[in-house]
Amino acid sequence: MPRFLADITPLKVSRDYRRLWVGNSLSAVGTQLTLVAVSLEIFALTGSSAYVGLLGAFALVPLVIAGLYGGAVADHLDRRKVALASSFVLWLTTVAICAHAWMQIDNIWMLYGLIALHSGASGINQPTRGAIIPALVGPTLLPAANALNMLTFSVAMMAGPLAAGVLVASIGYAWTYSIDAVTFLFTLYAVWKLPSMPPEQDPARAGERRSRMVGLSSVWEGFRFLGTRKNLRMTFIVDIIAMATAFPRAVLPAVGALLIGVQVTGSTSGAGDGAEAATGMLLAGIAGGAFIAGLFSGTFTRITAQGRAVYWSIVVWGLAIAGFGVVVWLGVRQAELGAPSALFLWVAALMLVIAGAADSVSGIFRNTILQTATPDHLRGRLQGVFIVVVAGGPRIGEMLTGAVAGGVGESITMISGGILCVIGVSIAVAVAPGFLRYDSRHPVA
Repeated sequence: MPRFLADITPLKVSRDYRRLWVGNSLSAVGTQLTLVAVSLEIFALTGSSAYVGLLGAFALVPLVIAGLYGGAVADHLDRRKVALASSFVLWLTTVAICAHAWMQIDNIWMLYGLIALHSGASGINQPTRGAIIPALVGPTLLPAANALNMLTFSVAMMAGPLAAGVLVASIGYAWTYSIDAVTFLFTLYAVWKLPSMPPEQDPARAGERRSRMVGLSSVWEGFRFLGTRKNLRMTFIVDIIAMATAFPRAVLPAVGALLIGVQVTGSTSGAGDGAEAATGMLLAGIAGGAFIAGLFSGTFTRITAQGRAVYWSIVVWGLAIAGFGVVVWLGVRQAELGAPSALFLWVAALMLVIAGAADSVSGIFRNTILQTATPDHLRGRLQGVFIVVVAGGPRIGEMLTGAVAGGVGESITMISGGILCVIGVSIAVAVAPGFLRYDSRHPVA
């Protein structure tokens, strides 16, 4: 049985990685507490979902800009110093959000600004940490290390929102934010204890004095490299295909209501707690699948045919989303007959669990390919692109599926989206067949 569970070898062999993983695990939950609590506070102050939605724009734009530029900074300066400085800014913004709550300032624009600053610092911090991990565990243990990181992320995504709601209701916003401020100190300590980690110099520029200035040309250099490396490009292309065609989050509130027999066309009054609970169950499905994949990652992290693993994971994702759409279609037909059945809700959630597990496996191997096949002096910049794609792809998917669902309905949108995902990723690997031959024992970018 142990060989099927998550491989914890990286935690055993690298003290630095162990400290960083523990710190990140604690801070990941704390960060989710803060992000969800800020959403709740903005809604409490305004009573408007539009203002809550605006929070996403304030978070996404700085993340995209800083993610691209932050990766170049990580390739230019000592990565320990970059990670420490950006982590310190993350902590300071959390402390400022705490102060905002403790002092009862109640200014939503200040909250928007602090979240934008937090997101920008995260855009620098995440690519830097992604570039650090290979140096801490080595290429052989990278899949296991990425699986452990994914396990932490999935737990935070499940536990954070649930805990935020309970904590805000019981102890208030200020104390909830304070938990994040305290837990993040463990990450600061873990990064502070890292050794100096200057990036390797580009062999083509050996002997040149490294400048302290990081310009846009450095960012563009990462894109030029990516343009010449088919396999690395494919890790981004296939993920964008999967997210753009078959990301279901935008339709889940409507699906949750429909499956329990609540009509969502026209007025939405009367949806009630049942619809909200059904939606919450569906939202938890994807995160739950990611958690299961991380927990049992020992079953796949030793796979060396990582290109094929990514392809088949995305195929399973697409099929599961299509299956989700079929279940929704059947469940809605049953509800229209006046006899809604909870069975359809449970099966729909199961489809999302399968989809979440498949997406997690894809993410683990895509990140591993990126970290392994990218030269160290460019690793931060490519990690920056990875962060932007991971953050931006689902947003594109939400816009597309939401728009299509408004015309043809939620079930047809998900069925067609899942099928398009499978067709799209199959066409992509047919155009670039070398990706299916990618083997971690002989990584070729």
